[in-house]
Amino acid sequence: MQLFYNPTLTESNKEIIFSREESKHIAKVLRKKEGDLLHITNGAGSLFTAIITFSNQSKCIAIVKSNSQQQTKPYKLHMVVAPTKMNDRYEWFLEKATEIGVDEITPIICDHSERKVIKMERFERILQSAMKQSLQGYLPKLNPAISLSDFLNQKNDDQLLIAHCEETKKQSLKEILKTQSNVTILIGPEGDFSSKEIELAISSGYIPVTLGNTRLRTETAAIAAVHSVAFMNT
Repeated sequence: MQLFYNPTLTESNKEIIFSREESKHIAKVLRKKEGDLLHITNGAGSLFTAIITFSNQSKCIAIVKSNSQQQTKPYKLHMVVAPTKMNDRYEWFLEKATEIGVDEITPIICDHSERKVIKMERFERILQSAMKQSLQGYLPKLNPAISLSDFLNQKNDDQLLIAHCEETKKQSLKEILKTQSNVTILIGPEGDFSSKEIELAISSGYIPVTLGNTRLRTETAAIAAVHSVAFMNT
């Protein structure tokens, strides 16, 4: 099944007019024509089936035949991850986290961060593509980059966890994670969080956790955390 994305769709829509870019993909790449069935999501959990009534590379139109609501996960996961020096590594994290299951992502700028500027539009496209590829109805929320200190000042009622590499007392994620609940996990940059940042996070209610016995790259640690939360909630 091929899934398309249209964030403007609501249950009241009877007709869908696709953008020029998606119309070209439908008509030229997929060779869809009048009478063919399409599956579309609005990224908010609604899934639509529609029949193409007009198809060319500039404009495709479809009539909505049915819609349904995709079931939500029994938990919500907010990954707060420092951008990596190599942009493609962070993009890999965005793609795989979306496929596995993440609800919100916030890039954080830390003391040891080498990359402090991110490309929001490109990151959004990666999330949309991964959502469609994995046939999911919910698009993860991508927040603008923010400093760690400013992020920690925000009110947060989730279970709060921070994964870091310092040789201090930490608990296993497996032992401490509360299933079927909301959780926020902090992952630092190459070079890890500074000692000051770890202390600040702990004073803000974050519990130090370990993701295993080996030292992981930023993007690997983030994916390990996403998968562990998903696995423990199945």
